[in-house]
Amino acid sequence: MKDICKIIVLSTILISFGWGQCDEDEVDLWGECYSMSIVNLDLTNSGLTGEIPPEIGNLTNLTNLVLRYNELTGPIPSEIGDLTQLINLDLRFNDLSGTIPTELWSLDLLTQLRLQKNQFTGPIPPEIGNLTELTHLYLYGNQFTGPIPTEIGDLTNVVKFHINNNQFEGPIPETICNISWMFANPYRF
Repeated sequence: MKDICKIIVLSTILISFGWGQCDEDEVDLWGECYSMSIVNLDLTNSGLTGEIPPEIGNLTNLTNLVLRYNELTGPIPSEIGDLTQLINLDLRFNDLSGTIPTELWSLDLLTQLRLQKNQFTGPIPPEIGNLTELTHLYLYGNQFTGPIPTEIGDLTNVVKFHINNNQFEGPIPETICNISWMFANPYRF
């Protein structure tokens, strides 16, 4: 019995001194510790639930953030804008909702933006034109509304362009002809 008491006391002491918690150069996301120097975070089909924690913005060295095929809900946190080195953002096939935070449109190194099959709403703002490095843009299967902004034509490097199954309205901007996309399947537009 004394041994069990010693183990309990020792465990309590270790926990109270921070054992079992992230170090100061780590970030706690979904109960796991990730180094702030990580450049690739791929948690595809990991059973993640709840919202994307705002602490994700502390991983400022990330170039690839892949959280596809989970059960994430709520909005994309505005702290996503702190990931200024991000090249690939893949949040497809979750249950994320709300409008896209304005901070996302400042991630001008993005080459791939995959937001398809969520519940995003609101318009696509003109600031999408800031993402001139994009080669892949997947917005289909959401609830985006309003017109397609003319600035979409500034995405001249895009070769994969899927915006179907949304609630867009108004004319298709003529600037869309500036895009070098692969138009193999017109049903994806």
